[in-house]
Amino acid sequence: MGLSWLHQNVSRRHALAAATGLTAGALLPLAPTPAGTASAAARGPDRATAAAYTNPVIWQDFADIDVIRVGDTFYASASTMHYSPGAPVLRSYDLVHWEIAGHSVPVLDFGAKYDLNGARGYVRGVWASSLAYRPSNRTFYWLGQIDFARTYVYTATAAEGPWNRLTTISTPYYDAGLLVDTDDTLYVAYGNTTIHVAQLSRDGRTQVRTQQVFTTPSSVGTLEGSRFYKINGQYYIFLTRPANGQYILKSSRGPFGPYTMRQVLLDLRGPIPGGGVPHQGGLVQTQNGAWYYMAFVDAYPGGRMPALAPVTWTPDGWPVVQLVDGAWGTSYPSPAVPPPPRPVTPMTGVDTFDGPALNPRWEWNHNPDNTKWSAGNGLTLRTATVTGDLYWARNTLTHRIQGPTSTATVQLDHSAMRDGDRAGLALLRDSSAWIGVRRDGGVPRVVMVDGLTMDGSWNTTGTGRELASAVLPGSRLWLRASADIRPGAARPGTFSYSTDGTTFTRLGPAVSLGNDWRFFMGYRFALFNHATQALGGAVRVQRFELSTP
Repeated sequence: MGLSWLHQNVSRRHALAAATGLTAGALLPLAPTPAGTASAAARGPDRATAAAYTNPVIWQDFADIDVIRVGDTFYASASTMHYSPGAPVLRSYDLVHWEIAGHSVPVLDFGAKYDLNGARGYVRGVWASSLAYRPSNRTFYWLGQIDFARTYVYTATAAEGPWNRLTTISTPYYDAGLLVDTDDTLYVAYGNTTIHVAQLSRDGRTQVRTQQVFTTPSSVGTLEGSRFYKINGQYYIFLTRPANGQYILKSSRGPFGPYTMRQVLLDLRGPIPGGGVPHQGGLVQTQNGAWYYMAFVDAYPGGRMPALAPVTWTPDGWPVVQLVDGAWGTSYPSPAVPPPPRPVTPMTGVDTFDGPALNPRWEWNHNPDNTKWSAGNGLTLRTATVTGDLYWARNTLTHRIQGPTSTATVQLDHSAMRDGDRAGLALLRDSSAWIGVRRDGGVPRVVMVDGLTMDGSWNTTGTGRELASAVLPGSRLWLRASADIRPGAARPGTFSYSTDGTTFTRLGPAVSLGNDWRFFMGYRFALFNHATQALGGAVRVQRFELSTP
């Protein structure tokens, strides 16, 4: 497949074009520290604690991290592309243990393609975006460009929502970082190679001005992924060199520069064996003045995994990532923070879909048809699309895979399926496979299907081939998919089923989980039910469990 994704030095925008023809990152320091002294920022993290954490801090696919702190709580946002709702808001009290609080983009209402209506939005949608908090009105802001056409701003008074669209701005702020300055002015840093800064109106609804502030030297190549900060009176734009470097610009003259550049890291060995260089994340300060850098590591087939490292500052105001044996550490002393008010909600475990709303761990493949599903005493998926192609099927519900290996087990009632219906549990990406139920001629069978594929323009090239099947007694079935998402070589995914929930039988051969980076999002577990003949059928998912060895 040519050069591996680990050695691509190309912007995501250019890759997509080829394929398809703190504040904003960190809250302003709550207790400012003097520059050029042995300040808390210069000293770096408090190493007195004996506890330690292990990278990646989240072994699930959360890319393009923007991280902030509001009081004693840390929040982060991530890319979700074509998944809906978009832009998950993660919450933590210690930077190590995270939960999903909600989503900043409630629905991808950016065109019919995000509804799988005549077109598809694969690898479009919510790219690198920015999360910020504005103390003056106690409001969270999310800002991101969609389809290189315009920028959307959403706001909420609580991270878990509800989030509402504040405005649409005609300038597409590519890979944007939003800064709430100390005088409450809103600025946006954005761009690819040529970096701009825009000033927004006081209400954040319109652009007041925009100006180019930096051109990346040809010796560096591409810089993007802006994060915008004001620290000790200095303005910083934190930039990534995809996918192997991180640089920072600094200005002492104001948000519009001039800026000078310094390399933060390049070709740094990461904490995940077989994975890439940590990059494209954000800086955040703890309550006691310690600084950390939360980046992501390319770790396909699972996706891009957040990793955390402490940061110190030089006397003249430049960040330095603290290394372990010349690499981003697999382990560091845990941040010294106040005790959490409660344990965070695990990203693994059991979901029985007891209430009417879905747990925020779940995201649909494109927007769902909300008339065709319901939750409460299980999840009911009524057929929403007549198609022979899973990539066109609406109401496919996805869950991130937990690394390095994990297993999803689903209890399924298929008694209300109709002839031609297909329902089950998939390992979903641009090369997919599934186990589930096919009902034809009044007879349901459990089948394993491989060979669902897309090309580089995200057009379907294979709708699947049945590799194994078995007769189904009764209407209850347990389906299981296991995935090895350790990066490096292609990894296996396997499927099995049970008629009693205890004894599982392997079905079909292992499938190879591809590790090409160009789909950007990693493999997911996916629940689906679609028709090939006529609508009207349904299945009920009574229980979903995500477990690790």
